[in-house]
Amino acid sequence: MHSVSPDIKTLGQLRATGYQPRSVKEEVRQNLIRSIAQKEQPFQTVIGYEDTVVPDVERALLSRHNILFLGLRGQAKTRMAREMTHLLDEWIPAIEGSEINDDPLQPISSWGRKTVEERGEQTPIRWIHRSERYSEKLATPDVSVADLIGDIDPIKAANLRVALSDDQALHYGIIPRSHRGIFVINELPDLQARIQVALFNILQEGDIQIRGFKLRMPLDILFVFTANPEDYTNRGSIVTPLKDRIESQIITHYPKTIDISKAITAQEADILPEQESRVEMPDLLKVLVEELAMQARKSEYVDQKSGVSARLTISAYENLVSAAERRALRQDAEQTMARMADFAGVVSSITGKIELVYEGEVEGPAAVAQRLLGLAIRSVFTQYFPDPASFKKAERQAKGKTFQKPNPYKTVIDWFERGNELSLPAETPDAAYRERLFSVDGLYAAVKSFYPQALGQQAALLAEFMLHALAEFSLISRRNADAGSYSFGDLLSGMLNMNIDDIEDDADY
Repeated sequence: MHSVSPDIKTLGQLRATGYQPRSVKEEVRQNLIRSIAQKEQPFQTVIGYEDTVVPDVERALLSRHNILFLGLRGQAKTRMAREMTHLLDEWIPAIEGSEINDDPLQPISSWGRKTVEERGEQTPIRWIHRSERYSEKLATPDVSVADLIGDIDPIKAANLRVALSDDQALHYGIIPRSHRGIFVINELPDLQARIQVALFNILQEGDIQIRGFKLRMPLDILFVFTANPEDYTNRGSIVTPLKDRIESQIITHYPKTIDISKAITAQEADILPEQESRVEMPDLLKVLVEELAMQARKSEYVDQKSGVSARLTISAYENLVSAAERRALRQDAEQTMARMADFAGVVSSITGKIELVYEGEVEGPAAVAQRLLGLAIRSVFTQYFPDPASFKKAERQAKGKTFQKPNPYKTVIDWFERGNELSLPAETPDAAYRERLFSVDGLYAAVKSFYPQALGQQAALLAEFMLHALAEFSLISRRNADAGSYSFGDLLSGMLNMNIDDIEDDADY
């Protein structure tokens, strides 16, 4: 890494230090080599790619390649590009007043060359921090060549008294202004084919052609492109010659495990200190939030080509905290623990983050969200407690014989079968919430048999979780009264109170 002081103000002073310019790709390569040697992690805020995407990126940067990140939405493609700025030198010199960050020792614009010729060793320089050397453009159908590369500016030509063919008459676009830096085009397939063609020579030959005028400007840029595979069939495509000029194509992916997904959510969720002090968020509910996204990514009702962004779990977690906070505020409680009932506030985070196929549209976004929550409960419950389905199967196989392995949920189910019901209003105070749950015969004992250390609110949460799971496994009934309010009862009486659509929904499970 160059160690030239940013206090240097003129070309002569810079030259006296022995400073030697290098290309941005070589700069990134050398700094990456140093980072690897020192066991540093250049991609500091990207979680879950350490053994997959990051090695591919490092190989591409060591090869001095331009990069295309190909993956579904919410897979940190843009973040990976932004993290590359850590591999740039902290400061680089440029000619003061240059629109395209001309290197004082190797200016590429006619203005830069003219300035050095006229002022010589007294040419003033400025220092550019690496954070200023990153540019980004979202590709949309209305992006023009003028936006990206530039256009002839007649007024500028008239003021400078130069011909329109002179490069001094150019108004530079965002790409020339990204000279000596990293430039990112997001959603590349959305860029019109004719605009993509304009990038051919810039990527390889360094030529710029504007309105028939050909200029030789060897721009020094590390290009990074992002694309969604859906775009290839839904909105547009990357033209083949351009794809051929992008040397490395890197496939991204969603978090592979719940633990990785939890770490991403914990890093990205914007939870205020006052929320953290008021709301206790148990690990069980964090796991449920992540499992929601996992279920959505394989649901037949969700368009898998569109993907399910990590933003779903981030928003869902924030809303879960806020739902518990709102309940505590309305009860004038200083502290509370989040509950299963608080997931009613998560539905709005799901419905806006998933694209539904036809069957999902028929069901409706809210119904699909509830279905995903139910599948998440079923999946997570068997990680905490024995699978209720296994006892049902074993009891059927016993056929009147003595069943050696007792069903830990039988007392709870029998209590409801005797006609008892449990109502849990959404804003039940914590003490009453525990009292209501533990009024169910066998529920507290079932929780304690597996988690003897669970006390107070923790035991109550596990009890509520067990009731929701038994309902999802069709062992008891559950009715939603209003947002976050539930009542549990006997399965048969619950089915009699259902309409035919509800019964069909349960049959799907």
